Amino acid sequence: MSKRKKYYVAYGSNLNRAQMAVRCPSARIAGTSVLEGWRLQFRGASKGAVATVEPYPGAAVPVLVWEITPADEEALDRYEGFPVFYRKETVTVPLNGKPVKAMIYIMNEGRPPGQPSAYYYHTILEGYNDAYFDSQTLLKAVLDSE
Repeated sequence: MSKRKKYYVAYGSNLNRAQMAVRCPSARIAGTSVLEGWRLQFRGASKGAVATVEPYPGAAVPVLVWEITPADEEALDRYEGFPVFYRKETVTVPLNGKPVKAMIYIMNEGRPPGQPSAYYYHTILEGYNDAYFDSQTLLKAVLDSE
């Protein structure tokens, strides 16, 4: 990986390859991984909530690791509402048998749980299906966010 590129961990709508191809055309999939000790949640509004992750012992979230350029990161910042809606953190995830540091967007505190729109849910589900992730994690997040 060149110095200008970095790893980015996606767990929500950015699992969707078609959506990412439009938003970040130079982004490339580096592989799949699991974010151990975190759980997927939907927050932001009672209806139309969006995905985030939060620390939760014993839980795990499947993730797609992207290799992104600075231009991709700028596009993601706009899409994610950084820094007002989401903040950036660094997490370590296993990738191809080695731990790597990757950027992740996490929703800022104070947003109530809620349900995703059907469109948003299906956008994420398509990403889960493309990556061969178990959709039970996604379904549990919807149920836990009621």
